[in-house]
Amino acid sequence: MGAKAIEFAAARACVLEHATPLGIETVPLTAALGRVLAVGLIAAADVPGFDNSAMDGFAVRAADSGAGARLAVVGESRAGAPAGCSLEPGEACAISTGAMMPLGADAVVRVESTHRDGELVELMVAVAARANVRRAGEDIRAGVSMLAAGTRLGPAALGVLAALGVASVTVHARPRVALVTTGDELVAVGEPLPFGGVYDSGAVVLPALIAGAGAETVSVAHVHDAEAAVCESVAQALEADVAVICGGMSVGAHDHGPAALARLDVEVHFAGVALKPGRPALFGTRGTTLVFGLPGNPVSSFVTFLLFVRPALQALAGELPQARGTTARLAETVERNPGRTEALRCTLELREEGWWVRTTGSQGSHVLSSMLTAEAFALIPPGDGWVEPGSPVAIELV
Repeated sequence: MGAKAIEFAAARACVLEHATPLGIETVPLTAALGRVLAVGLIAAADVPGFDNSAMDGFAVRAADSGAGARLAVVGESRAGAPAGCSLEPGEACAISTGAMMPLGADAVVRVESTHRDGELVELMVAVAARANVRRAGEDIRAGVSMLAAGTRLGPAALGVLAALGVASVTVHARPRVALVTTGDELVAVGEPLPFGGVYDSGAVVLPALIAGAGAETVSVAHVHDAEAAVCESVAQALEADVAVICGGMSVGAHDHGPAALARLDVEVHFAGVALKPGRPALFGTRGTTLVFGLPGNPVSSFVTFLLFVRPALQALAGELPQARGTTARLAETVERNPGRTEALRCTLELREEGWWVRTTGSQGSHVLSSMLTAEAFALIPPGDGWVEPGSPVAIELV
């Protein structure tokens, strides 16, 4: 850690340079939420596949409609049970929402605008052709590219796939992440807390962040501050696609992470980032495994995970780059850090002139509660002096 820290932008570029998509697999649509498409989807059919009614009422020929018109009811079309009739002039067909339009009909009169009398229906209004009719292909046209490779599948995408009858999809493998937390002071949540002990929040927070990034936590291990023990746990973690070691990455007498990585032949690409919080962050590789060393302070590990590990996991999963960064105006005065980019935890406020950001309070690296309301990081570049209210700043959405 004695070497000069790498600049924030260069550090992230280095991480992404080594994060290439994993292999592909086919999964059922019901198991595809959050997965990333490896192959783009071309619609094989129209949706809807036939003209259907947008409401309950009567399918008619628009030319026959009008206030006072009386038409003979010759059948009924229900959702899933199309009518067997074909309308002739002067005829109507009772129809339900979503039901197929009968041949000869080109409009629907809603039931509230009619009065039925046995086998006759009296219309109270005139309707134009195509009124209250959902046309075949109005939602999706056959042959149209619907979802590009690299798209993360959310509920809406799953709905579109289901509407097209797609039962399984080809996706990139989900990154497998092994987590190691280090520190003699750490105690598992739920265990009695001894004098001087601290609950291991990282063992809870980081798996949640991993899941939010679309990856899978395959193991969580806690190890005490002993080099041999750290080395053993890290060696096991290196079997995953990504190893995340939280704590023990600085220059203290009990920080054994860097030495363990050296013994395990991990190639360290940077050890130390000109970032606050998060200076001790480390990144390396061994073979195809990505290795992240995160600071032990709870906010520092949270911030460095979102700024470095999350984009790496998304890239491994084959996801298209997302524009999480934008600009906003600062709502308060902020002092620059002379040597480091500072990631300030902020809330967002939309005003007439655009987005503004305000810090969530104390920015200490131990104040995890500062993340409760954080919606973005304001990335303040290093320098002297102050950033005044109203100044534009780069932000990254949390």
